[in-house]
Amino acid sequence: MDDERLAVQRLTRLLAETGRVTIVGSAIDPEDGLAQLREASLDVLFLDIQMPGMTGFELIDRLDRDVPVVFTTAYDRYALEAFAVNSIDYLMKPVETERLARTLDKLERFTSTAGTTRPDVRALARQLARELAPGRKLERIASRVGERTTVLDVSRITHVIAKDKLTFAVSSGREHVIDFTMAELEAHLDARRFVRIHRATIVNVASVQEIYPGVDGLLVRLKDEAKTELSVARDRVRELKDRLGI
Repeated sequence: MDDERLAVQRLTRLLAETGRVTIVGSAIDPEDGLAQLREASLDVLFLDIQMPGMTGFELIDRLDRDVPVVFTTAYDRYALEAFAVNSIDYLMKPVETERLARTLDKLERFTSTAGTTRPDVRALARQLARELAPGRKLERIASRVGERTTVLDVSRITHVIAKDKLTFAVSSGREHVIDFTMAELEAHLDARRFVRIHRATIVNVASVQEIYPGVDGLLVRLKDEAKTELSVARDRVRELKDRLGI
Protein backbone atom coordinates (compact mmCIF):
# COMPACT_ATOMS: atom_id res chain seq x y z
CA MET A 1 0.00 0.00 0.00
CA ASP A 2 1.14 3.52 -0.70
CA ASP A 3 -0.53 6.92 -0.97
CA GLU A 4 1.31 7.63 -4.20
CA ARG A 5 -0.22 5.77 -7.14
CA LEU A 6 2.96 5.86 -9.22
CA ALA A 7 4.99 4.44 -6.36
CA VAL A 8 2.49 1.60 -5.98
CA GLN A 9 2.65 0.87 -9.69
CA ARG A 10 6.45 0.89 -9.66
CA LEU A 11 6.70 -1.42 -6.66
CA THR A 12 4.10 -3.77 -8.15
CA ARG A 13 6.07 -3.92 -11.40
CA LEU A 14 9.39 -4.54 -9.61
CA LEU A 15 7.89 -7.32 -7.49
CA ALA A 16 6.28 -8.96 -10.53
CA GLU A 17 9.57 -8.82 -12.44
CA THR A 18 11.33 -10.81 -9.73
CA GLY A 19 9.11 -13.82 -10.41
CA ARG A 20 9.39 -14.63 -6.71
CA VAL A 21 6.06 -13.35 -5.37
CA THR A 22 2.36 -13.43 -6.14
CA ILE A 23 0.65 -10.07 -5.61
CA VAL A 24 -2.79 -10.57 -4.06
CA GLY A 25 -3.82 -6.92 -3.99
CA SER A 26 -2.87 -3.27 -3.69
CA ALA A 27 -4.57 -0.09 -2.57
CA ILE A 28 -3.99 3.63 -2.36
CA ASP A 29 -6.56 4.42 0.33
CA PRO A 30 -5.65 2.88 3.71
CA GLU A 31 -9.27 2.06 4.62
CA ASP A 32 -9.71 0.16 1.36
CA GLY A 33 -6.42 -1.57 1.98
CA LEU A 34 -7.44 -2.56 5.50
CA ALA A 35 -10.65 -4.09 4.17
CA GLN A 36 -8.68 -6.10 1.61
CA LEU A 37 -6.19 -7.27 4.21
CA ARG A 38 -8.93 -8.65 6.45
CA GLU A 39 -10.04 -10.93 3.62
CA ALA A 40 -6.70 -11.83 2.06
CA SER A 41 -4.31 -14.64 2.86
CA LEU A 42 -0.79 -13.23 2.61
CA ASP A 43 2.79 -13.80 3.76
CA VAL A 44 4.09 -10.22 3.74
CA LEU A 45 2.74 -6.68 3.58
CA PHE A 46 4.50 -3.82 1.77
CA LEU A 47 3.29 -0.66 3.48
CA ASP A 48 3.92 3.08 3.43
CA ILE A 49 4.20 4.86 6.77
CA GLN A 50 2.82 8.21 5.61
CA MET A 51 -0.68 7.87 4.19
CA PRO A 52 -3.72 10.18 4.15
CA GLY A 53 -6.02 9.68 7.13
CA MET A 54 -4.08 6.84 8.74
CA THR A 55 -0.42 6.06 9.32
CA GLY A 56 1.06 2.70 8.46
CA PHE A 57 1.53 2.09 12.18
CA GLU A 58 -2.16 2.68 12.85
CA LEU A 59 -3.12 0.32 10.05
CA ILE A 60 -0.94 -2.47 11.48
CA ASP A 61 -2.45 -1.91 14.91
CA ARG A 62 -5.94 -2.42 13.46
CA LEU A 63 -5.08 -5.73 11.80
CA ASP A 64 -6.41 -8.84 13.52
CA ARG A 65 -3.17 -10.80 12.99
CA ASP A 66 0.59 -10.37 12.76
CA VAL A 67 2.08 -10.19 9.27
CA PRO A 68 5.74 -9.50 8.40
CA VAL A 69 5.96 -5.91 7.17
CA VAL A 70 8.24 -4.16 4.70
CA PHE A 71 7.91 -0.39 4.92
CA THR A 72 8.29 1.47 1.63
CA THR A 73 9.05 4.97 2.74
CA ALA A 74 11.19 8.07 2.56
CA TYR A 75 10.97 8.36 6.36
CA ASP A 76 13.88 8.67 8.81
CA ARG A 77 15.88 5.50 8.38
CA TYR A 78 17.63 5.10 11.73
CA ALA A 79 14.74 3.51 13.61
CA LEU A 80 13.73 1.47 10.58
CA GLU A 81 17.25 0.02 10.46
CA ALA A 82 17.00 -0.96 14.11
CA PHE A 83 13.62 -2.61 13.68
CA ALA A 84 14.74 -4.44 10.55
CA VAL A 85 16.57 -6.75 12.95
CA ASN A 86 13.17 -7.88 14.25
CA SER A 87 11.88 -9.08 10.84
CA ILE A 88 10.36 -5.74 9.94
CA ASP A 89 12.30 -4.56 6.91
CA TYR A 90 12.16 -1.36 4.90
CA LEU A 91 12.74 -0.01 1.40
CA MET A 92 13.69 3.59 0.83
CA LYS A 93 11.86 5.27 -2.05
CA PRO A 94 12.52 5.13 -4.92
CA VAL A 95 12.84 1.39 -4.46
CA GLU A 96 15.99 -0.12 -5.99
CA THR A 97 15.96 -3.57 -7.58
CA GLU A 98 19.06 -4.81 -5.73
CA ARG A 99 17.73 -3.73 -2.33
CA LEU A 100 14.35 -5.33 -3.08
CA ALA A 101 16.10 -8.62 -3.87
CA ARG A 102 17.85 -8.56 -0.48
CA THR A 103 14.54 -7.94 1.24
CA LEU A 104 12.94 -10.90 -0.54
CA ASP A 105 15.92 -13.07 0.46
CA LYS A 106 15.39 -12.07 4.08
CA LEU A 107 11.66 -12.79 3.89
CA GLU A 108 12.31 -16.24 2.44
CA ARG A 109 14.63 -17.06 5.32
CA PHE A 110 12.11 -15.72 7.81
CA THR A 111 9.14 -17.68 6.44
CA SER A 112 11.16 -20.91 6.15
CA THR A 113 12.00 -21.06 9.87
CA ALA A 114 8.99 -23.07 10.97
CA GLY A 115 8.48 -23.20 14.71
CA THR A 116 10.60 -20.13 15.36
CA THR A 117 9.13 -17.62 17.79
CA ARG A 118 7.88 -14.72 15.70
CA PRO A 119 7.90 -11.13 16.94
CA ASP A 120 4.71 -9.24 17.74
CA VAL A 121 4.62 -7.02 14.65
CA ARG A 122 1.88 -4.78 16.03
CA ALA A 123 3.79 -4.15 19.25
CA LEU A 124 6.93 -3.38 17.23
CA ALA A 125 4.96 -0.96 15.06
CA ARG A 126 3.64 0.88 18.12
CA GLN A 127 7.17 1.21 19.49
CA LEU A 128 8.46 2.34 16.11
CA ALA A 129 5.78 5.03 15.97
CA ARG A 130 7.02 6.34 19.31
CA GLU A 131 10.62 6.30 18.08
CA LEU A 132 9.70 8.41 15.06
CA ALA A 133 7.58 10.94 16.96
CA PRO A 134 8.40 14.58 16.07
CA GLY A 135 11.23 15.97 18.15
CA ARG A 136 12.39 12.56 19.36
CA LYS A 137 16.16 12.31 19.54
CA LEU A 138 18.23 9.31 18.51
CA GLU A 139 18.49 6.60 21.14
CA ARG A 140 19.82 3.88 18.85
CA ILE A 141 21.77 3.87 15.60
CA ALA A 142 22.04 0.87 13.32
CA SER A 143 25.18 -0.14 11.47
CA ARG A 144 24.49 -2.41 8.52
CA VAL A 145 27.32 -4.31 6.84
CA GLY A 146 26.10 -6.83 4.28
CA GLU A 147 23.38 -8.92 5.87
CA ARG A 148 24.50 -8.11 9.43
CA THR A 149 22.96 -5.19 11.35
CA THR A 150 24.43 -4.01 14.65
CA VAL A 151 22.25 -1.76 16.79
CA LEU A 152 24.26 0.74 18.82
CA ASP A 153 23.07 2.37 22.04
CA VAL A 154 23.68 6.09 21.42
CA SER A 155 24.64 6.71 25.05
CA ARG A 156 27.57 4.29 24.63
CA ILE A 157 28.93 6.02 21.53
CA THR A 158 32.06 7.98 22.52
CA HIS A 159 32.42 9.89 19.29
CA VAL A 160 31.57 9.98 15.61
CA ILE A 161 34.08 10.62 12.85
CA ALA A 162 33.88 11.17 9.11
CA LYS A 163 36.69 9.78 6.96
CA ASP A 164 37.14 8.23 3.52
CA LYS A 165 33.67 9.48 2.53
CA LEU A 166 32.08 7.37 5.29
CA THR A 167 30.71 8.10 8.76
CA PHE A 168 31.75 5.94 11.72
CA ALA A 169 30.21 5.76 15.19
CA VAL A 170 32.77 4.59 17.77
CA SER A 171 31.53 2.45 20.66
CA SER A 172 33.66 0.30 23.00
CA GLY A 173 36.68 1.20 20.91
CA ARG A 174 35.18 -0.21 17.67
CA GLU A 175 34.26 1.78 14.58
CA HIS A 176 30.85 1.08 13.03
CA VAL A 177 29.83 2.42 9.63
CA ILE A 178 26.53 4.30 9.82
CA ASP A 179 24.38 5.74 7.07
CA PHE A 180 24.28 9.34 8.26
CA THR A 181 26.01 12.56 7.33
CA MET A 182 27.52 14.69 10.09
CA ALA A 183 24.83 17.33 9.45
CA GLU A 184 22.07 14.75 9.90
CA LEU A 185 23.61 13.58 13.17
CA GLU A 186 23.80 17.15 14.47
CA ALA A 187 20.06 17.43 13.83
CA HIS A 188 19.10 14.08 15.39
CA LEU A 189 21.49 13.62 18.31
CA ASP A 190 20.67 15.13 21.70
CA ALA A 191 22.52 18.47 21.74
CA ARG A 192 22.88 18.24 25.51
CA ARG A 193 25.04 15.11 25.14
CA PHE A 194 26.78 15.51 21.80
CA VAL A 195 28.71 18.42 20.35
CA ARG A 196 30.44 18.84 17.03
CA ILE A 197 34.05 19.81 17.70
CA HIS A 198 35.36 19.64 14.15
CA ARG A 199 34.07 19.40 10.59
CA ALA A 200 34.65 15.65 10.80
CA THR A 201 34.10 14.95 14.52
CA ILE A 202 31.21 14.81 16.97
CA VAL A 203 31.96 13.90 20.58
CA ASN A 204 29.87 12.61 23.47
CA VAL A 205 30.63 15.10 26.23
CA ALA A 206 30.23 12.37 28.86
CA SER A 207 33.23 10.62 27.29
CA VAL A 208 35.57 13.61 27.59
CA GLN A 209 38.29 13.16 30.21
CA GLU A 210 40.34 16.30 29.62
CA ILE A 211 41.06 19.10 27.20
CA TYR A 212 44.51 20.56 26.72
CA PRO A 213 46.58 22.62 24.24
CA GLY A 214 48.25 20.81 21.34
CA VAL A 215 50.72 21.93 18.70
CA ASP A 216 47.99 23.06 16.32
CA GLY A 217 45.24 23.94 18.78
CA LEU A 218 43.05 22.44 21.47
CA LEU A 219 42.85 18.66 21.93
CA VAL A 220 40.33 16.44 23.68
CA ARG A 221 41.29 13.19 25.38
CA LEU A 222 38.53 10.62 25.88
CA LYS A 223 37.96 8.20 28.75
CA ASP A 224 38.11 5.16 26.46
CA GLU A 225 40.76 2.48 26.80
CA ALA A 226 42.79 3.91 23.90
CA LYS A 227 42.77 7.41 25.47
CA THR A 228 41.69 8.73 22.07
CA GLU A 229 42.80 12.26 21.19
CA LEU A 230 40.58 14.47 19.04
CA SER A 231 41.31 17.89 17.57
CA VAL A 232 38.95 20.79 18.29
CA ALA A 233 38.45 23.39 15.56
CA ARG A 234 39.09 26.94 16.76
CA ASP A 235 35.55 28.04 16.04
CA ARG A 236 34.18 25.11 18.09
CA VAL A 237 36.18 25.64 21.28
CA ARG A 238 33.71 27.94 22.98
CA GLU A 239 30.75 25.65 22.36
CA LEU A 240 32.64 22.63 23.69
CA LYS A 241 33.66 24.49 26.85
CA ASP A 242 30.07 25.63 27.36
CA ARG A 243 28.83 22.02 27.14
CA LEU A 244 31.50 20.93 29.61
CA GLY A 245 30.61 23.79 31.96
CA ILE A 246 34.07 25.36 31.91
